[in-house]
Amino acid sequence: MPATLPTPEHPPAELRLARVLLVLTLTAGGLLRVWLALMDDGLYWPDEIYQSLEPAHRLVFGPGFIPWEFIEGARTWALPGLVAGLMGLARVLGLDSPAGYLGVVKGFFALLGTATAWGSYRLARVEGAGPLAAAAGASLMALASVPLYFAPRAMSENAAAFPVVLGLALALAPGASRRALAVGASLLGLAVLLRLQSGIFCVGLVVLLAARRQWRAAGLTLGVLAVWAGLFGLLDRLTWGSWFHSAFVYLDFNFVKEGGKAWGVAPFSYYTRVLLKAMPGISLLVGGLGLLALWRSRGLAALVLVFFVLHASQPHKELRFLVPLLPLLAALAGVGLELGMARLKALRLRAAVALAVVAVGAVSAGLSRRLTFGEIGQYVHERPHISAYDDSGPINRLLMVASQREDVCGLKIEVPVHIAWTGGYSYFHHNVPLYWSASPDRPSGLFNYVITLPQWGVGGEVVARDKDFLLMRLPLQVCVPDRGFSWRLP
Repeated sequence: MPATLPTPEHPPAELRLARVLLVLTLTAGGLLRVWLALMDDGLYWPDEIYQSLEPAHRLVFGPGFIPWEFIEGARTWALPGLVAGLMGLARVLGLDSPAGYLGVVKGFFALLGTATAWGSYRLARVEGAGPLAAAAGASLMALASVPLYFAPRAMSENAAAFPVVLGLALALAPGASRRALAVGASLLGLAVLLRLQSGIFCVGLVVLLAARRQWRAAGLTLGVLAVWAGLFGLLDRLTWGSWFHSAFVYLDFNFVKEGGKAWGVAPFSYYTRVLLKAMPGISLLVGGLGLLALWRSRGLAALVLVFFVLHASQPHKELRFLVPLLPLLAALAGVGLELGMARLKALRLRAAVALAVVAVGAVSAGLSRRLTFGEIGQYVHERPHISAYDDSGPINRLLMVASQREDVCGLKIEVPVHIAWTGGYSYFHHNVPLYWSASPDRPSGLFNYVITLPQWGVGGEVVARDKDFLLMRLPLQVCVPDRGFSWRLP
C-alpha cells in the first residue's frame, strides 16, 4: 500500500486534521515568503544578484555586469536561463520595469520555497511518517526563520532544494514504479544543473537503492542520471565551448586552488553553531526528532549526514550552502515525531503534540524579522548586530527610481559600498554607465545622477530619498561618453 494513503493506525479523522494543518502552515509560510519578496530589496551575498539576476538581465534586456564566473565559465547557464525565462515572461506580460520583473522572479522563488516545504511532507510520508506527524514536520520547513529568510532570493541553493526533496520522495518510495524512479532521478539531475553540489544526493540515491538490493531500480536511476550528466556537459559545450567546462573550472577553483578561502574560513562547528543561533528552538527540536528517526530512516539520515559533513569540512562556509538540506531535515523530524507519538492512541493527544511542534515553527516565523547578520553567520566580524534584512535595500530602491528617469546618461553610487553589494543593472535597467565609489568623480562629466548621502547632497536636485540615502540629479545635460567603460564586475 502506498505510504501516502490512510492506514488503520492513522484514521480518516487524523488525515483530515493533517490536511488542514498542512494547508494552513503552507499558506502562512507562502504568504510570509511572498511578503518578503515584495518588501525586502537587500542582499545576503552578491551571488543572488550576479550569479542569476544580472546574467539573466543581460540575456533579456541587454546591459549587465559580468562577474568572473561568467567570464571564465565557472557556472552553468541553467540558473540564469531559468531566471531569464521568468524575466522574459514578465516582459511579455508588460512587467518590463525592475519592480515588475524582479517581483515575478522573487515571487517565483518564494512560491518554490513553499513547494519545497510540501516536498518535506511527501518525503516524510515515504519514510514512514503518518499524515499528522509529516504535516507537523513540514511546518518546520514552512515556518522556520532561516528558510523564510532565504526563500525569495534567486540563488542556486533555493532552486535546487525543491527538485532534491521531491526527487528523493519519488525515488525512495516503497515499490516506486519505473516512471516514479525516472522522474525522481530526473529531478535530481536537474538539481545538479542548478547547483553542482546536488550531485551528492544523486550518488547517495544510487547507493541507497543498491544497499536495499533494488538492483533494477539502481540501474534505472544510474541510467537516467547518466542522461542528465550528458545534458550538463552539452549545456556547457553549447555555452562555454567544451564539455563539463563549468564543473572543471568550479572544482579547480574551490578544491585545487581553494579560492573560496578569499571570502573567509570557518571551523567545522560553524553550521551547528549558526543554526543554533539563528533558530535555536527549531534546531534543537529537529536534532532531537532526527535522532529518533535514525533507525526508521537510516538511508535518508546517512545521506543528510554525508552532505552535512562534506560541507562542514570545507574551509569556506556560508549558511545558504545548507538550504537544500533543510527540507530533508524537516522530513526526518516528521519521521521522528511519528515514532515519538507511536504510543499515543488518542487523537487529541497526537494532535496536541503535533500542534506543539507547529507552535515552535510559528515562534521562529514570528522572530524571523529580528535576524541579524551575526545570527546567520555572515559578516560576523564586520557588522554582526546589523539586521540581515534590507542590506543595501535603500540603494537598490533608488536604482529602481533612477531606472524610471529618461534623462539618465550615467549614474554613480557615491556611497562607500562595493558595486557587487548592490543590485547592479538588474535594478538600474538603463544601458548607460553605472559607477561605484572608486570610479571618477563628478567633475569628470561621465554621469548626471548620483546616489549619495545627505552630507554630500550639494550641487544638485534631490529626486528621491530612501532612509539615509539620496538620489540626486546633477546640473549636467549630456554626459561625456566613456569609451573605456567595462562591463566586467570590479
